Amino acid sequence: MTGFRRGRAATASAGTPRRPDAPEPSPKAVAVRYLARRDYSRAELTQRLTRRGIEPEAIEHALDALTAAGLLSDTRYAASVVAQRAGRYGKRAIAYALKEKGVDATAAEAALAPLAGVDEFDDARALWQQRFGVTPANDREKARQVRFLQSRGYALSVVLKILRTAGARDLDDA
Repeated sequence: MTGFRRGRAATASAGTPRRPDAPEPSPKAVAVRYLARRDYSRAELTQRLTRRGIEPEAIEHALDALTAAGLLSDTRYAASVVAQRAGRYGKRAIAYALKEKGVDATAAEAALAPLAGVDEFDDARALWQQRFGVTPANDREKARQVRFLQSRGYALSVVLKILRTAGARDLDDA
């Protein structure tokens, strides 16, 4: 069994040394390798390439070429983030995540537009129902439920309204 490497270290992209005569991959090739795994925002990809020691001018040139080819798009990235997180996170949390990833405001607004018609209370209630389903038995449990929903980007007023309506529903059932 000697000579076989297992796990992440066995892949070429995980740090296996290149042959000494192999040329350094171009910034565009490195960026395409990243994009082959998942979508990235332009700012996030710039940050990753900078960490690899690639010159800023070369990064901009490579990313401009990828954008022109349609392989890099902040609009597409923002739409995929919104689609992935909708229903599990509030609009505020999704907008914050897009801002953190460096998506420009116009692309973020366009991606968040479908969420404008969604009732945040219904989304939060469905998430609460899925996660907890019962009213909190004590203040500690109530605080836990409030923290969970707030960490998902829902406003405190929405969270407290959910807990009030759940408590009223339990009283009606009794």
